[in-house]
Amino acid sequence: MRMRSIRLSLALIAGTVAAGLAVRFVRVGLPQTVTKYGGSMLWALMIYWIVSTLRGRWRPQWAALLAGAVATAVEFFKLVDAPKLDAFRLTLPGILLLGRYFSAWDLLAYGVSIAMGAWADGLIRLRASSF
Repeated sequence: MRMRSIRLSLALIAGTVAAGLAVRFVRVGLPQTVTKYGGSMLWALMIYWIVSTLRGRWRPQWAALLAGAVATAVEFFKLVDAPKLDAFRLTLPGILLLGRYFSAWDLLAYGVSIAMGAWADGLIRLRASSF
């Protein structure tokens, strides 16, 4: 299975970040559920694209496992209570990178989006190897 080009990888990361920011911050009348979990899913998908770019020779399934572990660790990290960390979580970078509140539902959203990303990545790589 071929690696994705770095150009395509960067486009996937940037597009996912842009979509995530739009879902979370652009007021277009999306339901709160879509805003909350859509943003979470796109955040996890971004993690997948980053992992699969850094580990480009790995099969998408292995990149998905690592991305899922990273996303799960960050979610459980929200349970850590430290004054400096809590202060960082109140800033925009803190909200975007770490989030503020633990949610088991986010874990489900992460799993679904990472699985979808790995599936799409497999198709992208399969298509690239047929050329």
